[in-house]
Amino acid sequence: MEMLKALFTKLAFKYTEDLRLINQFWEEIEVGYSSPFRHYHNLNHLKYMLNKMTEYCGHLNDTGPIIFSIFYHDMVYDVKSSCNEEESASFAKNRLKEMKVPEAIIKKCEHQIISTNKHQLDDDSDTNFLIDFDLAILGKTPHKYKEYTQQIRKEYIIYPDAVYNSGRKKVIEHFLDMKNIFKTSEFQLTFEKQAKKNLKAEWLTL
Repeated sequence: MEMLKALFTKLAFKYTEDLRLINQFWEEIEVGYSSPFRHYHNLNHLKYMLNKMTEYCGHLNDTGPIIFSIFYHDMVYDVKSSCNEEESASFAKNRLKEMKVPEAIIKKCEHQIISTNKHQLDDDSDTNFLIDFDLAILGKTPHKYKEYTQQIRKEYIIYPDAVYNSGRKKVIEHFLDMKNIFKTSEFQLTFEKQAKKNLKAEWLTL
């Protein structure tokens, strides 16, 4: 994942020339997302989101905060917790402060990371794209979607099927109850229809 490290280093170097600190923070990210229990929320997930960001960069106002938000949005990931996004945002805030990132960018990153929890339409278009980058897997082919659901199930292996299935149904219903799963017109056009098909098909298996 040298590409990820290079991207993080390049962005961080805009704010601090302390390479020791940058390398320390990158290693922290790499180790965190490489935990053996992370079957989906891992470095591949970050790479996928960053690829989507590159694909849609012409629609974005400021890629810097989005890149930081992608790297840190799942930094804290505990399947037993309901406040991972808030804790990830707090973690990011502390690290960005140490790198002397301006307060306005830090606040934007905090907001973006927390927004990946409820997936609600935001006043900020960049935040909406970040949410869509995070959810794009929902609109992939049925085969890719099935791989994703299997990876998520492995992450929640501590729960028996009855408990997991009940919780997973609520997650699916959370998305299906939305007028639009995706927040941007670009993602609605490309992924919305398939995402709803995938979610409905999974719901029937639970």
